[in-house]
Amino acid sequence: MGRLSPKLSVVIFFLLLLGSTEMQGTVRVALARECKSASHRFKGRCMYDENCRSVCETEGFSGGRCKGFWNPRCTCTKDC
Repeated sequence: MGRLSPKLSVVIFFLLLLGSTEMQGTVRVALARECKSASHRFKGRCMYDENCRSVCETEGFSGGRCKGFWNPRCTCTKDC
C-alpha cells in the first residue's frame, strides 16, 4: 500500500480527533440563579441603572437595574 499524501494525513488526523471529542459527551455548566428584590433605600424614579446599582451595593446586593416602563423602580440583584 502506498503512502498517504500529507494533506490527506492531516484531514484524517482531524477527523479522528473530532470523533474522539464527540464520544466524550457534553459538559453541562450550572448557572447561578439570580435573586431579585426591590431596593429599600432608592428614592424617586429610577432613570439610570448606574445609580440603582450603587444604591443596591450599599444594601449588600451585587448589582441592580431599573425595571418597568411607566413607573421604573430600582430592583436589586444577587446570586442566590
